[in-house]
Amino acid sequence: MEALYHQTNKQVHEVQSYMGHLETSDKQSVHLVENEIQARIDRIFSNLERLEILSSKEPANKRQNAKLRVDQLKYDVQHLQSALRNFQHRRYSREQQEKQREELLARTFTANGTHKKILDVANMLGLSNTVMRLIEKRAFQDKYFMIGGMLLSCVIMFLVVQYLT
Repeated sequence: MEALYHQTNKQVHEVQSYMGHLETSDKQSVHLVENEIQARIDRIFSNLERLEILSSKEPANKRQNAKLRVDQLKYDVQHLQSALRNFQHRRYSREQQEKQREELLARTFTANGTHKKILDVANMLGLSNTVMRLIEKRAFQDKYFMIGGMLLSCVIMFLVVQYLT
């Protein structure tokens, strides 16, 4: 049992050092390092199962200590497993963000295309071109009325504040 425990403990420390390599590896080799770490973690879990069986066969005075040591190893390996999953999740998120960024940079945005789509929808609804032109002209005029009203309101507020204070 002691030899298997020390071997498993050594493997846990090796996986911890591999986790450090994971952060510094390039994009091509990161999958290989991840697979290697996962394979080592799987081997450690199989060793832990054997250690649990062996710890239950220990004499009563050593059983408690043996189970405690095995549980500690199991706890460490579970943390390594979750750290690997977190790294994979972050890498996957980064790859998705890069992919979306590339798609957005490749896309061309034009205001004319949007305007044309609006006109197509209006034509489908049965609005004629003259009605569409009248609506656009009205919107253009309404913008000037709004700006004029805002300026007039500002002037009135200024005069009220100036003369009443």
